[in-house]
Amino acid sequence: MSVFENIAKKFVEARLSAGSLSEYPGEAPLTLSDAYAIQDEAITLWPDAVAGWKVGRINGADVERFGTDRLAGPVFNKLIRHQTASEMDSPVFAEGFAAVEGECVIIVAEDADPLKTGYSTQEAIALVGSVHTGVEIASSPFSGINDHGPLVTISDFGNNYGLIIGDELPDWDTLEFDRWPFETLIDGQTVGTGDASGIPGGPIESFRFMLENSARRGMPLKKGMAITTGAVTGVHAAHVGQKAVIKTHDARDIDLRLSAVGKFVDSPA
Repeated sequence: MSVFENIAKKFVEARLSAGSLSEYPGEAPLTLSDAYAIQDEAITLWPDAVAGWKVGRINGADVERFGTDRLAGPVFNKLIRHQTASEMDSPVFAEGFAAVEGECVIIVAEDADPLKTGYSTQEAIALVGSVHTGVEIASSPFSGINDHGPLVTISDFGNNYGLIIGDELPDWDTLEFDRWPFETLIDGQTVGTGDASGIPGGPIESFRFMLENSARRGMPLKKGMAITTGAVTGVHAAHVGQKAVIKTHDARDIDLRLSAVGKFVDSPA
C-alpha cells in the first residue's frame, strides 16, 4: 500500500466508523497534486457516489505558493439533502472539527464535455442550471484539519460532510452577486454577514474553477450535480447540540441543529 493509499484509508475508516483522529494519519502532503491524489484515492474507497463538490478558499501567502485561491472536495449522494420546512438534523464528527457555512449552490445544467479541461467565464455561465441558497456542513474526524493549511484540508474530502440545498434564488440569472446577502446565526447570535460579491470572482468563478479541477482529474461535472461556491459569511465553527440558522434575502431560512454522526449506514439518505 502506498503512502497516499494508507492516509486515504485511515481517513475513510475514521469517517465510516464515526471516529476521530488526534493527529494527521501520516506525512502531510507537500504539493497540490499529492493532496488531490490522497483525495482521489479516498473517493474510490468511499461507498457512495459523488453527487456534487464543495469549493473552498485558499488565502494569504498560500495563494502564490500553490498558484490558486480555491480548493475542492467531493460531496456524496447520501449527504446531500433538500431543505424542509422544519429544523434539519445535521450530523458532524463530535470529537473532530465541525462548522456551518452559508453558501450559494450552483446546480449543473448538463454534462460537461469530458475532453474539455479549460473554461472561460461565459462557458461556465452556460452550464449553470440554477443557483440556490444552501449550507455546507464542514466536518472532519481530524480536529486539527483547519490548522495545517489547504493541502491537509484537501486530503480529507476538503473537510466536507454534507450539503443542504435551499430555495432557488430569484433572478439568479442576473448574476448580481451583491443582491444575494447572507446572515449566519449560531444559537441565536449573528456570527457573520455578507453577500456573494465578497467571494473573489463571485460564485461563477468558483464554478469555473470546479469545472476545470474535476475535468483535469478525470471526473467532469454531470447534470444535476450541486456545487457549493464558497462561504459567504465565513467559516463558523460549531459543536454538537448547537443550532444554526442561515438567512438569505427572498428565500426561506435554513434551520439546522448539529448532532453526532453515527456510522455511515446511519447517515441521512
